[in-house]
Amino acid sequence: MIDPRALRTFLAVCRAGTISGAARQLNISQPSVSVAVAQLEHSLGTTLFERSRAGSRLTSGGEALRRRAEAMEALLDDAEREARLAGQGVRGLLRIGGTPGALVSLLPDAIRRLERRPDPFELHVVERSDAELIDLLRKGQIELAFVTTQIEEPPADIEEETFAGDPFALIVGKRNDHLPASLSLRETGRLRWVLPEARGSFRRQVDALFTAADLPFPRDAIRCDSLLLTKAVVRGSERVTVLPRDVAAAELSIGVLRAIAIREACFVRQVGVRRLRDGRGSQLAEELLVTLRHRP
Repeated sequence: MIDPRALRTFLAVCRAGTISGAARQLNISQPSVSVAVAQLEHSLGTTLFERSRAGSRLTSGGEALRRRAEAMEALLDDAEREARLAGQGVRGLLRIGGTPGALVSLLPDAIRRLERRPDPFELHVVERSDAELIDLLRKGQIELAFVTTQIEEPPADIEEETFAGDPFALIVGKRNDHLPASLSLRETGRLRWVLPEARGSFRRQVDALFTAADLPFPRDAIRCDSLLLTKAVVRGSERVTVLPRDVAAAELSIGVLRAIAIREACFVRQVGVRRLRDGRGSQLAEELLVTLRHRP
């Protein structure tokens, strides 16, 4: 059995890069840090650090332990927080992440359904890229990742579940009222664009629309990953964008933006959740997944 205190000391060395730096961070002596690391290496039967005058570098075994140690640290921190919340009548703590569009498409309705129960809960949400979300899942810093799904096979340790489909549309503001209700991307050559920057699943799907139409990517394009800014720019200018309809539903409902059908949009964007395959989810995470599975 690994001593959790030794793992915290090991993590401090990983983050500081040196034994002395970890000692200062933990406010303990350097020999105490060295002994803790040596005991870990002895109990595991492997070397965790390659040491040099420049500092300590993780071995492959050290990298593997670091991932587990970070997950353990997050688990212990959340366990402490959740126990305190339970004593205050709060039914659970959940940390989730997602890409902006997937969060907008799925989370608001799920929260409304969770709130049908009167007891409070604590929910933390962060926006990150696809790659960052996988890293956060592995570190235990989030339980669920809301993402565009069915683009590529997830890593072996990650499972993926799809909950909704949302068609792409050309989203325009009032300065493009002259555009018809549907058009081909071949008819958009003179338009100015706002398009996603991050090279994740969402951008690949948007890029695929132009590829399917055998068109080059627009040259006159603002690259932006903020949904709020993208919609604000389109609303107040002649620029256009491509978004799933649900992502712009609020603005479409009050008429400040308009959705134009794209003839080449022959596929539907799928959104869902990724989580660790062998991870045991919290009660609140399971409740959230149930609401998503039963969404209308």
